[in-house]
Amino acid sequence: MSGAVQARVLRLEPELTIYSAAQVKQTLLDALQARTDLTLDLADVCELDSAGVQLLLAAGRHAGTQGAALLLAGHSAAVQEAFALLGLDPQGVPSTFTAN
Repeated sequence: MSGAVQARVLRLEPELTIYSAAQVKQTLLDALQARTDLTLDLADVCELDSAGVQLLLAAGRHAGTQGAALLLAGHSAAVQEAFALLGLDPQGVPSTFTAN
């Protein structure tokens, strides 16, 4: 058996807004405790506001301080729209956060 670490994927709930931010924050912090790279699957996210985007950015910074990377994948239409409204590109930076 090799020493390779298996990729971890966390599929987020459909709502990523100010109303669910506290719960999602705790879920993300729990997932990032492993200090290994984590992919967030955003395919099911159908509602995303600026609080949700802020939470994703903060989680990325937190992962970086832990020496891990946070990857965003499966960008739903709602995710693409919210990022575009904020002048961000979900396909590029900040899709990958690392400790630089």
